[in-house]
Amino acid sequence: MTIVQSPDSVASTGLRRRFVSLREHLERLPLGIIQLAMRVAVGAVFFNSGLLKINSWEFAVKLFEDEYKVPFIDPALAAKLATFNELTFPVLLFLGLATRFATLPLLGMITVIQIFIYPQAWTEHLLWASILIFILTRGPGTLSVDHFIERHFDRIRGAGRT
Repeated sequence: MTIVQSPDSVASTGLRRRFVSLREHLERLPLGIIQLAMRVAVGAVFFNSGLLKINSWEFAVKLFEDEYKVPFIDPALAAKLATFNELTFPVLLFLGLATRFATLPLLGMITVIQIFIYPQAWTEHLLWASILIFILTRGPGTLSVDHFIERHFDRIRGAGRT
């Protein structure tokens, strides 16, 4: 018995093969490159915000007093804490050093910003939080100081077993 394929099914099979081939090529992109890009992208958002605060400190404090109005904390102290977080933890993200730890204060800041300051900007906050949660749960990737430190200790442990 001979099975005859219609021209439509032949075309769709060829199209499907092309899509599968394209997907397989895209999957060859190393995850470490994507993780590095994610760390830099979300880190840059916070780092640039910290630079703005440092470059215009009086304006930053005024923002915390008049617009942000973070509850339960003095505006000047809130500005100092935010600036410290924004200038410290993104650098750790960029380097991939203590990366999982560095995501936690930034996730905390996103939570405060979302709840108390700009709840209408939830799509941006969701994007930033998603990236940070991915990094927290999956790690910084192979292009990170954390990865090289882990490899170093793995070699030491492996040498100790022989």
